[in-house]
Amino acid sequence: RLMPELPKFDDEDLKSYGDEEEELALSPPAALMSILATQELLLENILECIPVGKFEVIQPLSDEFCLVLGYLLTWKLTLTFFKAASSQLRVLYSQYLRRTKSLNKLLYHLFRLMPENPVFPGQTSEVPNKDTKTFFTEELRLDVK
Repeated sequence: RLMPELPKFDDEDLKSYGDEEEELALSPPAALMSILATQELLLENILECIPVGKFEVIQPLSDEFCLVLGYLLTWKLTLTFFKAASSQLRVLYSQYLRRTKSLNKLLYHLFRLMPENPVFPGQTSEVPNKDTKTFFTEELRLDVK
């Protein structure tokens, strides 16, 4: 609930960023970016031996599963923050992500974690048809119980 409110504080300071000649960048909340940087390092250690294009199955409730889930939820918060920001702020935030290569790292991690055929468990994945439920066609519930 808090993430959509945070860009308003940067919006007030936006006018002071227009005077410099170099390409401008503005960090999303520092606490969030610090956690994201730590999680990126941990995920790189977990997935370093897996080439892009291959995928790794992470066992539920394992330490690796918790790290991956935390990483993806941190990105969900980051994207919620971006969605609430004005277009001018999004440009500055995206420049920061480009410089830190965070978005590139996210894509590398996703392509190592995403299964080749993302069908829901309990269905046959050999011959997909129109009725096959996948993680892309169904809403995923992330409620913590």
